[in-house]
Amino acid sequence: MAKIQSQVKMKEQKISERIKNFSEVPLGYNEEEAVQEASRCLQCRQAPCIKGCPVSINIPEFIRLARERKFLESARLIKEANSLPAICGRVCPQEEQCEKACVLNKQKKAIAIGYLERFVSDYERDKKRIYIPEIKVRKNEKIAIVGSGPSGLTCAGELKKMGYSVTVFEGLHRGGGVLSYGIPEFRLPKEIVRQEIEYIKRLGVEIKYNMVIGKLYTVDELLEQGFSAVYIAAGAGYPSFMGIPGENLNYIYSSNEFLTRINLMKAYRFPQYDTPIKIGRKVAVIGGGNTAMDSARSALRLNPGKVYLIYRRSREEMPARIEESHRAEEEGVKFHLLTLPVEFLDDEKGNVRVMRCQKMKLGEKDSSGRRRPIAIPGTEFEIEVDSVVVAIGTQANPLVAAATKNLKTNKWGYIIVDEFGRTSRPEVFAGGDIVSGSATVIAAMGVARKAAQAIDRYLKEKRG
Repeated sequence: MAKIQSQVKMKEQKISERIKNFSEVPLGYNEEEAVQEASRCLQCRQAPCIKGCPVSINIPEFIRLARERKFLESARLIKEANSLPAICGRVCPQEEQCEKACVLNKQKKAIAIGYLERFVSDYERDKKRIYIPEIKVRKNEKIAIVGSGPSGLTCAGELKKMGYSVTVFEGLHRGGGVLSYGIPEFRLPKEIVRQEIEYIKRLGVEIKYNMVIGKLYTVDELLEQGFSAVYIAAGAGYPSFMGIPGENLNYIYSSNEFLTRINLMKAYRFPQYDTPIKIGRKVAVIGGGNTAMDSARSALRLNPGKVYLIYRRSREEMPARIEESHRAEEEGVKFHLLTLPVEFLDDEKGNVRVMRCQKMKLGEKDSSGRRRPIAIPGTEFEIEVDSVVVAIGTQANPLVAAATKNLKTNKWGYIIVDEFGRTSRPEVFAGGDIVSGSATVIAAMGVARKAAQAIDRYLKEKRG
């Protein structure tokens, strides 16, 4: 058997350069690199990689087309299952999904499926050869989508391709949800998000901005206006805090506010954009997920001083992607692991000055499957800080659910659905983070595809 070559590495900005800007860090494959990487694929008959993909992309076939330099055909094949491939190629945790299932992963040489998805999607866009499928069937029903994040956009695109009239209601002034406000430019350029949304619009989906459902209209009012079904994909953007003394001091931000101000409101380009954000020279970010890494790396680019990442478990328990935590460290973020903040102290003017912490050790595994952190008595210490970003997760925004009659939610406020996104009301469906809590982009998209099929079945049955 021929020796399997190692994965083709993707070039990145030099560390010394990228910490001074918000431009994308990974630079993407060129044509030759893409063909070389695609040529490593064994074209397995069983294709376990497809089973590892939440939206079931025909991975071997799109890679085969790329290997044959049929890049446009490759991109179009992906879009049969995934309406946002340029986004997914950048932010999806392929190492835990399709690449984890790759048979070459046994040799730690899995095919770089995400890099190839990104390449062919970018190729199609750069060549200005975006294919818009012809919608041959036109159905009479109108469907409302609440939220334009990955789940909402995916459901909208799928239903439009089925022939329905689809309107997306977005509460903010720009679409994309967490793709726009929660992920930094250096990881997901907003121009990529804009163009992926433009593709959804070119399919024929209407998107209405500054439309806060639950305030401007309720779900019931949308149904009264003639929509036959509603898909709620409002996300889970309600901030979480720790509930410790001093947490209401000035310059203690939630990651939601911090990243929204930077990403959506362009605070990193102040004063060109009038959105100042004060963080000082010593910044602490609390958390161990991708949002914590995004916050720390953003703070580092805004601040030439010190940025600390505080996490109560060890590196092995970190939910962040390995490549993101690696990039954070190599850029200069200082990790304080097995460390828990217990109190914030002020400067007598209401501003945070000191973060008091306690060292932790790991005990038995908890319900998440990770070892539970246990405080070690007598290990308290202090870190001087000018600002703090709390990035410990989000909660369900109760606005839409609270304004919708007879819609069942669980004790945490998340909407209860079955495996097809059906809620306690037959004409109302839901998916994404408002159902599952914070999850991956591609997981939200997988649920949205199932929900679109369920909405289609519901309307067909209603027609008789």
